[in-house]
Amino acid sequence: MRRSLRSTTLPRWLPGACVVVLLVGGCSVGALGERSARLPGTGAGAGERGGEGAVFELLWVDPRSRAARQAVEWRAVGRDADAALMDRIASRPQAEWVTGASPRTAVQAVTMAAARAGRTAVLVAYDIPGRDCGQYSGGGALTAPNYRAWVDEFAGGLGDRGAYVIVEPDAVAQVVAGCAQVVAADRYELLAYAVERIKRQPNARVYLDAGNSGWIPEPTRLVEALRAAGVGQADGFALNVSNFRTDADSQAYGDALSKALGGTHYVVDTSRNGNGPYTDTSVSGTDAESWCNPPGRALGTPPTTVTGHPRLDARLWIKRPGESDGTCRGGPAPGQWWPLYALELARNARP
Repeated sequence: MRRSLRSTTLPRWLPGACVVVLLVGGCSVGALGERSARLPGTGAGAGERGGEGAVFELLWVDPRSRAARQAVEWRAVGRDADAALMDRIASRPQAEWVTGASPRTAVQAVTMAAARAGRTAVLVAYDIPGRDCGQYSGGGALTAPNYRAWVDEFAGGLGDRGAYVIVEPDAVAQVVAGCAQVVAADRYELLAYAVERIKRQPNARVYLDAGNSGWIPEPTRLVEALRAAGVGQADGFALNVSNFRTDADSQAYGDALSKALGGTHYVVDTSRNGNGPYTDTSVSGTDAESWCNPPGRALGTPPTTVTGHPRLDARLWIKRPGESDGTCRGGPAPGQWWPLYALELARNARP
């Protein structure tokens, strides 16, 4: 079983927007639709993560996200109810995906905006050669030297600012699952370089992606691959990126993988898992792709760095809800904004 595709777009916001406070069960909205959100807490970088008694950390919200602008557009034409639903996405911290040219510029812009707001950015490094094994989100750096230079730029853009960095979604699990387009040892070497180089930045928290529980059902199959790819130098691994596995499923899987790795910490993507995975694969063709723009899904647990679990550091919205998984089920290209799908995710979300 494959995973869902993810956004490949760069930030589309302007710095200096006003901020509003994310309330339990809702949010307040600025007159111009400019918004940020915060989780209750004491400041960026404050407190431990994960276990009981941890302190909430403030996570940065893109005030010019497509969801935020969509809400503004809909209010302007009287679609107030739909705009209110869109606020369920726009008000939440979400990852910024960095790929392609000028990673330093993109990383600097996001982390500086977060720092000015007293918050912590969530970033995804996504440019490994042979990315996505040539499927919907294929691409990436052309050569290994190109990738190392790209990683150097990415890390340089962080400076000493804090950030959660998710390293290369799918890159390890694809190899374990049998991607024939890459040489396993070469990919793991590049991933290990990325982990080590980004982790050199003093306030970077680095999580190497480990797929999801439906893709590689036996977590022990990932252990040696993750070790070869540098998980020992990271803060942990990431699960369920762009997928729909439930919180309970991901936590059970994460605990098993953590134990096999000697107690490694992890984070989980909860952006679209409110209704769990799509299970109707009875229809042939693209409808059998349960990971690609499945219908009837919902927003999941809001992002938080307090999880009540000693090894689960955070629940994050890594996939940006409303951005297409690919050209399946009528969707646009991967990473492109799809307002109707975003609206369905928000409408189906539990209060």
